[in-house]
Amino acid sequence: MTAAARARRYEARKVPETRQATSAMIASLAAEGYDAAPAPFGHALSDLANTDERIVGLSADLSKYTDLHIFAQKHPDRFYQMGMAEQVLMSAAAGLAHEGFIPFATTYAVFASRRAYDFICMAIAEENLPVKIVCALPGLTTGYGPSHQATEDLAIFRGMPNLVIVDPCDAVDVAQMVPEMAAHDGPVYARLLRGNVPSVLRRHKPDYRFRLGKAQMIREGADVLVVSSGLMTMRALDAATELARDGIEVAVLHSPTIKPLDRDTILAEAGKGRLLVTAENHTVIGGLGEAVAATLLRAGVTPTFRQIGLPDAFLEAGALPTLHDMYGLSTKAVIAQIKGWL
Repeated sequence: MTAAARARRYEARKVPETRQATSAMIASLAAEGYDAAPAPFGHALSDLANTDERIVGLSADLSKYTDLHIFAQKHPDRFYQMGMAEQVLMSAAAGLAHEGFIPFATTYAVFASRRAYDFICMAIAEENLPVKIVCALPGLTTGYGPSHQATEDLAIFRGMPNLVIVDPCDAVDVAQMVPEMAAHDGPVYARLLRGNVPSVLRRHKPDYRFRLGKAQMIREGADVLVVSSGLMTMRALDAATELARDGIEVAVLHSPTIKPLDRDTILAEAGKGRLLVTAENHTVIGGLGEAVAATLLRAGVTPTFRQIGLPDAFLEAGALPTLHDMYGLSTKAVIAQIKGWL
């Protein structure tokens, strides 16, 4: 590639002042019956940067696939393309944080958790720096197979001191977590739903607002309590609607912050005599389910407890609807599992 071609490739493009949609190359999670918002993370970060000059964005050659390209086009002087070098990405973000910036570093969840773990630990977490690591393709949100399916990222990161962990459900969560992450004085790891992201929570709870560190009851129910995070809150709510037709009342407690877990709310709801089910887009090893189970046992609260999550295995490649049915994450599969436990 010539010098002139390289310059054209990385030159910031001019875009009109409209709400730009996400890249057409990005596949979005299907959510039948819900409205969707295009690229809520990219727009929220761009809006925040309009009022806070400390905000900078970095990507490891994946800005189109983490919706950071929207920020890059609106704030080209504060965007850093680090290339396919996740360890350099995290080190550069740490350096910018040391200089007073609030870096948002984006890549895929598998690359942050597997390739860059030690750099995040030593350069960011140990220094308690305000680096915000926002990662697409969490859990089973791609059909590309084990190389891209971050089924164990929560387990990898939960043991890292100082690191807050967020698993948002929908477009409202994603957009509203951005300013709360920026305001948190320390590092945050957030799973990212990208592309056209469904708006779910406010259909069931019109006054819902994301609160860092807080779980919130989205739907009440007397028979079953589902404690969920990420896209599985959407699946739990859809399953609860269907189960109500069979006379089964399911409460859904959305826990978008995995660490620190909202211990008080979970314990208060777990003590009401219902079957307690955790639901997460993550392996059953080391994620939300085991965090909730440990919280219950330490407090001496012992409801009947079950987990919905991915198996402790490397998963197949294929179409997402097929994979979600296969591995128990679809609405139909959630309904079947809950009925089988009652």
